[in-house]
Amino acid sequence: MLALAGCAAPASIERGETLVAPMRPTELAQSDVNRMATLAMRDNLDSLLRIADKLYRRNPAEWKKTGAASREAALAQLRLSLESPEPWHALQGRRDIAALSLALHPDFSGDRVAAFVAASADMLVTAHGGRMRLYLVDSLDNQHVYNAARNMEIAVWLLSSRRNAAGQPLLLADDISGLQRNLSFEREFGKIIARLDLLAEVATEKYRRAVISYVQNFVGGTFMQFLPVR
Repeated sequence: MLALAGCAAPASIERGETLVAPMRPTELAQSDVNRMATLAMRDNLDSLLRIADKLYRRNPAEWKKTGAASREAALAQLRLSLESPEPWHALQGRRDIAALSLALHPDFSGDRVAAFVAASADMLVTAHGGRMRLYLVDSLDNQHVYNAARNMEIAVWLLSSRRNAAGQPLLLADDISGLQRNLSFEREFGKIIARLDLLAEVATEKYRRAVISYVQNFVGGTFMQFLPVR
């Protein structure tokens, strides 16, 4: 009973809360789908940076290849790179899935963590028409977003299954060998894939929902008005 009472007292558990972004004038030029795509892109890039931090912790030799003074400094460089239109320097000018293939090649000798995360981010941006923020004048190809989700699934599988010349994993990620299972990488990748799949589905419904909304507004405006009582 005492154990159950302890479980029923969550006062000391920090569960977080949803955050509302400050309103910006540029949002007036965004549809609901544009806004959703922009928020999903922001969250996906944040997820990739969290993955980079986790990978650096498990693979410290990678961030040391960059010449950075610390893991935090290497992450800061990577964050700036994701916000830049230029590809990550170690990717030899390659973009999109070509960059991702290079980052996951067993013979790649550079900072594989940064290369993998930067290439993944570039692939996501490419799938969104080369934009991190979408507005009314921008189009979103639902098939490209869907393909990006599948690409992430393939990349995660390659990351866990490929080996280098010494027979070792390309990068240490999830760990299920010990008593404590660490599946945080899989969960974070799963969030990215889920956001992409939902966005692809919403984009597919965009024009259908526009017609339905028009009919709803027409019917509601014509037949569902309250009548005056005096």
